[in-house]
Amino acid sequence: MKILFHADGTAITVYTEAIDLSELGQLSIHRASHVEPDENGTWEADLSPVGGPLLGPYATRSLALSEEQAWLDAHLNQLKKTH
Repeated sequence: MKILFHADGTAITVYTEAIDLSELGQLSIHRASHVEPDENGTWEADLSPVGGPLLGPYATRSLALSEEQAWLDAHLNQLKKTH
């Protein structure tokens, strides 16, 4: 689990339950993306909530989720604040 801490004390991460983030302080959780099926029965990962691209289509939801996670991890320090 990667956590990026900013100079002002805020942090950004892709939420998982690997650690209890509430131990760090008050949380503000926002959706970074949407993984949804398209009209063809394939899957897309829409990262527009954080200024990212539309990934896909992928044959399976699990592949779309994996690619979504990889993109978010690779671009953590560049993510647009959603709030």
